[in-house]
Amino acid sequence: MNNITRWFATNGLTVPSQQNMIELAIAGGLVLLALAIGVFAGRKIGPRFTDLWATHVASHGEGLGPRMTQIVRHGVAAILLAIIVNAYPWPPIAGAPIGLALGVAAALFAQQVLRGLGIARWMAWIIAAIIFVALFSRSVGGLDAITNTLDMVGFNVGKRRLSLLWLVTILITGVALIAVVRLANRVVSHSITRSKAFDPTQKLLAQKLASIAVIIAAFFIGIDMLNIDLTAFAVFGGALGLAVGFGLQKTVGNLIAGIILLMDRSIKPGDVIVVGDSFGWVNKIGVRAVSVVTRDGKEHLIPNENLMTQEVENWSYSDRNVRVRIPVGVSYDCDLKLAQELMLKAASDSPRVLDTPKPNVWLSGFGDSSVDHEILAWITDPESGVGNVRSDVLNRLWWMFKEHGIEIPFPQRDVHIRSSVTPSDQ
Repeated sequence: MNNITRWFATNGLTVPSQQNMIELAIAGGLVLLALAIGVFAGRKIGPRFTDLWATHVASHGEGLGPRMTQIVRHGVAAILLAIIVNAYPWPPIAGAPIGLALGVAAALFAQQVLRGLGIARWMAWIIAAIIFVALFSRSVGGLDAITNTLDMVGFNVGKRRLSLLWLVTILITGVALIAVVRLANRVVSHSITRSKAFDPTQKLLAQKLASIAVIIAAFFIGIDMLNIDLTAFAVFGGALGLAVGFGLQKTVGNLIAGIILLMDRSIKPGDVIVVGDSFGWVNKIGVRAVSVVTRDGKEHLIPNENLMTQEVENWSYSDRNVRVRIPVGVSYDCDLKLAQELMLKAASDSPRVLDTPKPNVWLSGFGDSSVDHEILAWITDPESGVGNVRSDVLNRLWWMFKEHGIEIPFPQRDVHIRSSVTPSDQ
């Protein structure tokens, strides 16, 4: 013991007292207890939180859901360690292990949450490292020295001090606000989706307006946290106005057009529309463009402004029922009444053709080689295609005509040959 005391004295270190050693032992025991409780909570409570998260956030929680056990584990440990470090005036030798464990637990908690909300891996680890250094330094009484050092590296611009401390503060605040915005958007979006008071279009409009409101709120909260004077944005606002007037008018126009489309409900997700040469069903109405998926699986992105200024054919605007016209020609020699009955039966037997309104057959004209008809059939799911309905009806009709001897004619011509041979040539 004397040798240890002599070594401390030789190196200019203070020999820990017996009370310090007791406090160190107590601190170590409390740290182990807090970590054990965190592990227990992660195993027992974590799965329940995962189920609750899946229930209230559903598919939007694909990032946080699988990480919920680790989040609960590190979060509970960090809370307990924070209570321990503030419950008693620990000396540096006893506060060091508590601060070390608190910094690690809080850093891992932040890293898991940020990664679950889609923050880049390198950014999540940077924030975790900053949190670790800050909490550990505070526990051993060295945080002021670090902040003062960071604040010394910088320069003044007017009344504001631009330093490394200011940059670190902006970084932490920005990442935290982005994470909060993403989390709020996911929860609000799922809540609106589950609501039965809105139709799909109103839900989409409410989600977009809520998202804009969350971003605006986060912006002003960030301004307040960073103590930025709003008058500093006067020049920026003027520059933004000029940018919108000259370069961003199309972008802003598409944004406003998208909101108008959602408000007047002229085009809704799931509608079948025709715009120019694009035919398909509306998959999504975005901030800039409407996604239209064709039957070929191609996705056309049509600017919102085009749908406001061009003619759009909406097959499901007020009624989802669509009438399909199927031309059919039969021979002049066939039993016309029987042929028409078979046409009706082929249409009625097709699974996608509606019983109400009933299918109908019109005689449309007398052609050169056939008696022309049109089968008029109604469907209620045009997004599933129209050509496949025609194909199904015509396939059924082909075999019915074969069975009953109804001939499908082909073009015929009478050829008259005039001979120019004279009797003397014979």
